[in-house]
Formats: sequence, structure tokens, C-alpha cells
Amino acid sequence: MRAIERRLLPCTAVTAALTLVGGCGPSTTSDEGGADAKERGPITFVSGKNTSGTVPKLIDRWNDRHPDEKVTFIGLPEDSDEQRAKLIRNAKLKADTYTVLTLDVVWTAEFAANRWIDEIPESSFPFDKTLGPINGTVKYRDELFAMPYASDGAMLYYRKDLLEKADIEPPETWDEMREVCDKILPKQKGMSCYGGQFEKSEGLTVNFSEAVNSAGGQVTDAQGNPHLDTPEAKRGLDNLIKGFRDGTMPENGITYNEESGRGDFEKERLLFYRNWPYQYGVSNTKAKGNKVVDKFGVAPIPGEKGTGASSLGGHNLALSASARNKATALDFMRYMTSEEGARLRLTKATQAPVFAKLYDDPKLAEDFPWLPVLKKSIVGAEPRPRVVRYGDATEAIQQETHAALTGKKSSAAALESLQKELEALKP
Repeated sequence: MRAIERRLLPCTAVTAALTLVGGCGPSTTSDEGGADAKERGPITFVSGKNTSGTVPKLIDRWNDRHPDEKVTFIGLPEDSDEQRAKLIRNAKLKADTYTVLTLDVVWTAEFAANRWIDEIPESSFPFDKTLGPINGTVKYRDELFAMPYASDGAMLYYRKDLLEKADIEPPETWDEMREVCDKILPKQKGMSCYGGQFEKSEGLTVNFSEAVNSAGGQVTDAQGNPHLDTPEAKRGLDNLIKGFRDGTMPENGITYNEESGRGDFEKERLLFYRNWPYQYGVSNTKAKGNKVVDKFGVAPIPGEKGTGASSLGGHNLALSASARNKATALDFMRYMTSEEGARLRLTKATQAPVFAKLYDDPKLAEDFPWLPVLKKSIVGAEPRPRVVRYGDATEAIQQETHAALTGKKSSAAALESLQKELEALKP
């Protein structure tokens, strides 16, 4: 995934909406968990660069109400791999520059295992109010190390106008999608069938994992054991390879990240595009080069025999083990992960909430018609590889998958190498 805050809907009426979100008072934290619940004072909040305007407004409101415990925002690079590198560098230096960390959900185990983040009190967050799979991303060895901040699930963006004109429903399988493309594309000059994220980056790990899971396999089990020597894993990877070889995917699709692929979808160069929910607000906003406003819809991603399995995305908030003023940090984390804050980020930044209640709100479903699809995506989502050395694992997945997609290796050879590499990463 890219940075948690992307270029999204224009932020309007944010100040009024902030009245929904109150500041926290004095801490009532017990001594359970590993965080120091007494020290108070200024802290920092570290995340991908914010462009929607919601996070600065939330921080300003906190600072107005907590003049002695002010929060300073530190923006990290857009690329998630660069974000992770900077966070790890700070942790290894045991610097107190970073206090509250925004972590991709797949980083929690790695940061907890290395004791770069503190265990936090079980009472810190209302876990009974979230969509179930989300809660599995904040623990390591059954201990709590983070609070759910935002979720993410894959959705299939499609040209609703073209499918309706042909009287065709959105496809549920890869084969159905190819059939739809065979019917529609002959009349659409310069348009390809499907795109995802296939450049050598975290997006490739996500798309590879979805292909394997959607074919009935799994990259790793809950204990981190790889299962890539299976027929299901091979069929998943072969589906991607076939897509590039038979023209289902455009040649330049191997270079797609979230944004470059979105750009081609908006330029009417793709009939279908797999992406995160943030795209809905962007693609439905008038802008130079965007030709798909009010022309697209969303559906679950396709699978081998039915709806596919999304990779579970999202971000958690964690507390740096080397930080100061941890009592303030815990209160600020509760404030940022509140249901009211999640509602604000949804309505002003189309950021996927973690609270089940917001997906079932009729008014929100009317304003954000993609919410029911996203809920289905998250509920049926599978974690990305569950390994402590996630950075090494995702690098290996990217290298071997890219080699297979570009014809440098067969799917069998790539999966054999990847099985051995992931086995070697086990503790």
C-alpha cells in the first residue's frame, strides 16, 4: 500500500465536522501493558504525508485542548518501503524523535518482536466494535501492541456505463472477467481488460497474495510456514502470468502502482482495475484527464471459482518503545482511533473505517455506495504473509513474482525458490 493519507476528496467543512471529535482528558490508564502511564508532555505523530487535511485538523484540535501536551506531525515518504526503513532506523537508534507510529498492518509483528514498540493496555480500544479480521493485526503472540486506525480491502473498479450498455453484471471470476472483456473491448479503441499493482513494490506482494488466496491457496499459514509448493499457489501465479501473455493486462501493466494504474483507468485505458477504496473519491472528482466521473462502479475482486480474497490492508497506531511522554501518547492514540475520528476520516478523506457500525449506517451507505462492497472485502480478507521478518519476505516475493511475470522464470521455478527463501526466514 501507499501512504496512509493519499490525494483524496477536497476537504470541505472539516472544521464543522471536528465538533464531533472531542479531546481526551487526563489519562485513566491502568498499569497493565508495557507503556509508561505517567509521563506527559509534547509528542510527535508519524505517518505518511497528509494531503486530505483531516489529520492536521484533528491535531490542531488536540493541541488547542492540550497546550502542555502538543502533538507535532512528522510526514514520511509516500512509498511504504521507505516509510518502514525510516521507522526502523529511528527504532534501532533508540531515538525519541518518533512517538506515535502509523504502521502498515503487516509491520506490527516485526516491530513487536524486536521490541521497537510497547505493549499497550487491553482496555485501550473497543475491539468488540470492529470488523473481525482487523483485530488480528494488532497483536503479537496474543499480546496487544497497537490500536486499529484505518482498514483497507481491495475492490474491483469497473466501467459501469459500458457493462450496463452491454447488459452485463460485474464478473465474479477471472474467466467471467475475460469473457466480459471479449464482448466489450472490440468496440473500445485503446482499452485493455484489467490492471492491478505489478511493479516491484509492496503492491506486487499484495496482488500475488490475492491471486494465490483467490485460487484456494495461502502464501503462509498463521505460524509463518510457507505453502507455495501447492497446486493452488501455482494456479494463482499462473493466472497472473496468463493475464500478461494473453493481453488481458496491458504491457505497461507491469509498471503499475496504485496511482499509475488509476491514471490509466481514468484515461479510459482499462475496463477493470483492482485498487483500494481511496480511489473512489479521487476518480469521481472532476480533474484534468479524468474521463470516468460518474461512469464507474465497484465490485469484489474476482477469484478462481467465485469472489476473490482480498489482502487485508490498513494501518495501526503504535507507541515507540524509545519515546517519552507515553501517557500523553496513549491518550492521543485513543483520540485518533475513536469512532468519531474514523467517521470524519471516512467522510472527508474516504478512508476505510475499522468500526462495523459505520458500514451499516444507511446515510453513510447512501453517500458512499462502495461501503457494502468494502465491508464484504474486509470480512473475507486474508492477511499478507504472517512473518516476523516481513521486510525480507516481501522482498523475496517481489523478486520471484516479478521474474515469473516477466518471463525470466517459470511459475514452478519461481515458487520453488520462494518456498525455500520463506522457509529460511522462519525463526
